[in-house]
Amino acid sequence: MEDFIINIFEESARLKRDFVYEYSEAILNLGILIAKRLNMGNKVLICGNGGSAADAQHFAAEIVGRFEKERKGYPAIALTTDTSALTAIGNDYGFEHIFSRQVEALGKKGDILIGISTSGNSQNVIKAVEVAKGIGIFTVGFLGKDGGKLKEIVDTAFIVNHQKTARIQEVHLTLEHAICNIIDLYMSGEIG
Repeated sequence: MEDFIINIFEESARLKRDFVYEYSEAILNLGILIAKRLNMGNKVLICGNGGSAADAQHFAAEIVGRFEKERKGYPAIALTTDTSALTAIGNDYGFEHIFSRQVEALGKKGDILIGISTSGNSQNVIKAVEVAKGIGIFTVGFLGKDGGKLKEIVDTAFIVNHQKTARIQEVHLTLEHAICNIIDLYMSGEIG
């Protein structure tokens, strides 16, 4: 049984290592872009389903609250948290519109939308990206498997090329923390 547990951790570590070697420059660039946009008064909108919804909430909380350094709060909204909006939109328009309707209502040109989808094919995230692009919002995909349909429509895609949802989510969480760390360093003037 111990070998089984060790294999889980080794697989996760290997995926993270491969991912960072492929995307380190893009991660740094995205973190700085987010920090600059936050400094300009823009916000970050984040959406996803299931575990990715939880990641969206966690990520938004780190931006609004703080990550590791004391700093002022910045605007980030997890589009997964307003149950009245989710259920009203889902009931009136359909589940595939629960995020796009919120992007339409809350987003403005210059904001950033991060769509998290381990399959890359979540219809509600796809529709959110489509609406965001029409507004002039910079779109990012935290994706899994082969990136799905989202890899083709987002401005920047980060793809964890793996089939297991749990391993994909583990890399996504580390990616979110790395970006939060970059935001901290940029806001404190340590990187620019």
